[in-house]
Amino acid sequence: MITVGVLTSSRADYGIYLPLLMALNKDNDFDLKLVVFGTHLSKFHGFTLSQIESDGFVAFKKIESLLLGDSSNAIASAYSLTALKFSEFWEENANEFDVVFALGDRFEMAAAVAASIPYQVKIAHLHGGETTLGAIDNVYRHFISLASSLHFVSTESFKNRLIQLLNEEGAGIFNVGSLSLENLATMPILSIDEFYEKWGINLNQDTILVTVHPETIAFNLNEKYCREVSIALEQLSTNYQIVVTMPNADTAGMIYRLAFENLSNKHENIKCIENFGTQSYFTCMRYSKLLIGNTSSGILEAASLKKYVLNLGDRQKGRLAGKNVIHLPFIADKIVSKAVDYSQIQFEGENLYYQPNPSNNILRILKENYANFS
Repeated sequence: MITVGVLTSSRADYGIYLPLLMALNKDNDFDLKLVVFGTHLSKFHGFTLSQIESDGFVAFKKIESLLLGDSSNAIASAYSLTALKFSEFWEENANEFDVVFALGDRFEMAAAVAASIPYQVKIAHLHGGETTLGAIDNVYRHFISLASSLHFVSTESFKNRLIQLLNEEGAGIFNVGSLSLENLATMPILSIDEFYEKWGINLNQDTILVTVHPETIAFNLNEKYCREVSIALEQLSTNYQIVVTMPNADTAGMIYRLAFENLSNKHENIKCIENFGTQSYFTCMRYSKLLIGNTSSGILEAASLKKYVLNLGDRQKGRLAGKNVIHLPFIADKIVSKAVDYSQIQFEGENLYYQPNPSNNILRILKENYANFS
């Protein structure tokens, strides 16, 4: 039996992991051990450990290391604390695992992986080779790739970029597509009535789904960017229902969080949700007219649901994007104008990140290559 650890630090990576977690749980060749940390354990961010448990998964270990502050010093301190906590975890548990999955580019994920290096833990990285020039996450992602033994990327171009980064010929790098898109094929979407019963939000109205995170490279500009977004959402709320999912625990994230809460208190047509969970998030996306923000879900999943996305600023700059993604600066007038235009039409193109059955392909590759990295 292959013992597989999975590091999950937030609602974002958990939603992407979900098809893989379900596949690992069903296959008797694998023993899944879930390591839960980061915002999953924060009541301020929705305590999404409860979502993990309601999906039927049990945490092998819970590691608390997140600080509530969002200053540069708080993020750096949380990184250090996470690395310290994981050094203790790996000391006791490194030999438990044959391979451990890490996903994406979060600072706390990088800290957990950094602490594993002296213990020679075999890390398998999902979504390496990508580029987000407007976020410091870009550095964390490449670091995790450099520390990993196995790589599952989402497009062939990212595979080629990873080969360049690692200065290798491609051994251990596999293009399986975006794991999160498997959710769209396997997870039932709620009806409008079911969604209303659960959240009190009527998706029969013309709705715009908004997810805006801070820019962590030019973080000193976030107050200005937040003002422009707030002006745009306030104007759009006269004709649209605005559903805002709250930002990640990033540098300057509180600026946006407080602004969105203020808008929601002032305008009945603006709703703020801390954490939808994967099914409800995709349901809201499915029935919305448009997405606005700078989140990876606009890049990865929106095309499969035939939605246009107004991608704001530079957070996702450099990431491969489909023709449904309209790049805009943080300027209120431009956001409002393009939102009105693109909310009236449906995207008819393909999703660049789609490949069938990524979770089954990952399990097959693990079985075929297990002797090479155990």
